[in-house]
Amino acid sequence: MRFCCVVPTDGNVGVGAVVGRCMNNIIATIHEEIDEVSERRAELWHRLSDGRDPELVRQIKALDEQLDALWNEHRAIRARIRFGEREQIVKRARAEERLERAA
Repeated sequence: MRFCCVVPTDGNVGVGAVVGRCMNNIIATIHEEIDEVSERRAELWHRLSDGRDPELVRQIKALDEQLDALWNEHRAIRARIRFGEREQIVKRARAEERLERAA
């Protein structure tokens, strides 16, 4: 998982815009990596079309796993941008539960 830059501020003033830009930079970087790995995988598939090679198959599987990890990271970051940090979500859910029980 990639970590965003730490921004020294007073409280939460100005953090949202900086974190949003930083997260967008991370997403752009992940997209670049996905493109590079996808191109490499396409080259290996092309080479594999010439004939079966167990080493090429192993490399393709490794690239598939790397792509899966990159896409999972991309989805996790998008979820954090949209819904916030996991701890904050859990706190809100617990607060809502307490309010429902109290009502």
